[in-house]
Amino acid sequence: MIKIKLCGLTRPCDIEAANELRPEYIGFVFAPKSKRYVTAEKAAELKKALAPEILAVGVFVNETPEIVAELLSQGVIDLAQLHGSEDEDYIARLRKLTDKPIIKAFTIHEERNIKAAEMSTADYILLDSGAGTGKVFDWALLKCIQRPYFLAGGLDVHNVGEATKVLDPYAVDVSSGIETHGVKDKEKMAAFVKEVRNPGGSSNP
Repeated sequence: MIKIKLCGLTRPCDIEAANELRPEYIGFVFAPKSKRYVTAEKAAELKKALAPEILAVGVFVNETPEIVAELLSQGVIDLAQLHGSEDEDYIARLRKLTDKPIIKAFTIHEERNIKAAEMSTADYILLDSGAGTGKVFDWALLKCIQRPYFLAGGLDVHNVGEATKVLDPYAVDVSSGIETHGVKDKEKMAAFVKEVRNPGGSSNP
């Protein structure tokens, strides 16, 4: 079963919706320039209300490894997603500070980006069109990928069914595609999860 990550949650009502929908992952964005930014204190508060079986991912952009590791050790997040220019040396430094899983995001423009992603020592890779662009990249580039991946970039209820049909991602990651006027929309969240769990809807009359 393809896993789901609902990213960029910022409010208690977002967590309530996630608890009802039961995605495998939710995401807190710790990049200050993001409109979905939350402080460590706010994330800790939201995490306390999160159903224990849902894993919280912290999204970072070129943060110091020590700060990332601290949030992991405190249990504010369960996984770290590196969405900046973090390289293999950075991942090695972070590994010395934590044994929690690491997701490395890669911007996909051409085939060589796929090759770089496949060689990453991160536990998981995430393939995106760019940092929070909300745009879809050319999925044809994924036809020969050799390792599991999170698919991100412009996903919404209208195209995630096609994505899961033509591709075989480990997980799908959505943020702007479940928002209305820049905030999470419970109905869009529910529709997205339903489309992944039951693509195209029921075949029953």
